[in-house]
Amino acid sequence: MDQFTVPKFIEHKTKIIGPLTLQQFIFVGTAGALAFFLYFVAPFPIFLMAAIVLVGGGTALAFGKIEGRPLPEILKGFFSFLFKPKLYLWRKKVGPPPKLRKEPAPKPGEPKEPAVPAVAGKSRLKNLSIHIETK
Repeated sequence: MDQFTVPKFIEHKTKIIGPLTLQQFIFVGTAGALAFFLYFVAPFPIFLMAAIVLVGGGTALAFGKIEGRPLPEILKGFFSFLFKPKLYLWRKKVGPPPKLRKEPAPKPGEPKEPAVPAVAGKSRLKNLSIHIETK
């Protein structure tokens, strides 16, 4: 029995009009229709500049890719990032881990403090946190 490898991760859009997909045809067709309309409405120099921009933009949207991703997808991500609310989180910077923290050497003649200070009147949770931080 022959075994065949089946290709995976194939992205194939159906060609609707000639070599164009429906989305490509809409982009190019809309740009062409707007340029055609401007031909009759605007003076020729304005029509020429607008037509170059419209047809160039429609062609870029239809066929342009940046790093393998289609241009409409890039623009959609850009505008969603631009207009959606953002959540910025701030985390307090803490010092180095306790094992790397250097304790100042006691001066001669001063009594050495215990590793875990005896704090009266604090809750057991605070005592536990002090105990964990100093080990």
